[in-house]
Amino acid sequence: MSNSNINRRKSNEVKVGNVFIGGDNPIVVQSMTDTNTSDIEKTTNQILELAKAGSEIVRVTVNDADAIQAIPYIKDNIQKSGLNIPLVGDFHFNGHILLNKYQSEAAHLDKFRINPGNVGKKNKKDKNFTTMIEAACKLDKPVRIGVNWGSLDQELLADKLDTNNNLNIPKSLDEVMCEAVIASALENAKLAETIGMSNNKIIISCKLSKVNMLIDVYQKISKMCDYALHLGLTEAGSNERGIVYSSCALGPLLLNGIGDTIRVSLTTDINGSRSKEVDVAKLILQSLGIRYFLPDVTSCPGCGRTSSDYFQKLAFDIDQYIKDSMPVWKKNYPGVENLKISVMGCIVNGPGESKHADIGISLPGRGENPTAPVYIDGEKKVTLKGDNITNDFKKILINYIDNRFR
Repeated sequence: MSNSNINRRKSNEVKVGNVFIGGDNPIVVQSMTDTNTSDIEKTTNQILELAKAGSEIVRVTVNDADAIQAIPYIKDNIQKSGLNIPLVGDFHFNGHILLNKYQSEAAHLDKFRINPGNVGKKNKKDKNFTTMIEAACKLDKPVRIGVNWGSLDQELLADKLDTNNNLNIPKSLDEVMCEAVIASALENAKLAETIGMSNNKIIISCKLSKVNMLIDVYQKISKMCDYALHLGLTEAGSNERGIVYSSCALGPLLLNGIGDTIRVSLTTDINGSRSKEVDVAKLILQSLGIRYFLPDVTSCPGCGRTSSDYFQKLAFDIDQYIKDSMPVWKKNYPGVENLKISVMGCIVNGPGESKHADIGISLPGRGENPTAPVYIDGEKKVTLKGDNITNDFKKILINYIDNRFR
């Protein structure tokens, strides 16, 4: 659900499995597995993990015969689990061979991702690209033409650089690179149309790893076409770097109404969960008021006024309680994802923030009386005391949700 007043760019609507991208549809969250696709069990399990985290489309690597022959079994496993999440096949280098030889297996995919920089060189380039598009047309599959500056068409880039060198005032290498990325995306999209693909079967992306360049490219290309746009900062990194860089790259574009589907590309921690990138993507959309996925919990950072240990435990417990409860709440309480909750640590901003929330609790801070007023719909309703404040607040919270959203 969205409460956003952002004026989104109008794009063609593309159907990917049971999901619609572009048009007036909500911005779609995507992710990608990092398993060996030929390992059917591991790949299936990770797809299910990503889907349960909130990924609405999942992409898998299709890099050899074993991988593409595993697709029907993976798709069957997913459907048996009760989920119907669209699968995207990621093709590079040998995609034309695989899609030509294994069309019955490819038919189980819901979309093909083609990187025009990796389909071949010189006279083979257009031939191989044509083979892949013809397969997509035959199987009635949409495609994402995904340009990445790390694997950009070198012949196209060389032509752009030669032209630039002859200018009286040459542009910078970054400017030429951005022009080449845009040209590759649009030229190959138009080529796909001449081969027989309709424009409502085409999504394009222009991936770079520099934030300012990515923003510049998407601002320009959004004015040059009506294709649905997939957003993502490529090779964003891990942990804080990946989260901050992706947020800074996607936020300005989304606020300007650019983008129909997003992925946050994070390097997975050792033994970490791949679904972290899904959580971050959802939080980016929610922070901008574009889509809401779970109740929003506002909590202060704590300071010298707070009894920080108790406050931190309360804030963590409430946040975890909401995440654990959401699978049930989502079914039983439509609209609960729009709920605003405040968990504050002291009397300086606590009461005010709690009044702005639908429901909030304000702890007294360090050295003050152990009482915690609870505010509901802007009014103080009860004051909690004693050692069971967390559980008491949870009871008040679920009672409020039950009364409001049932």
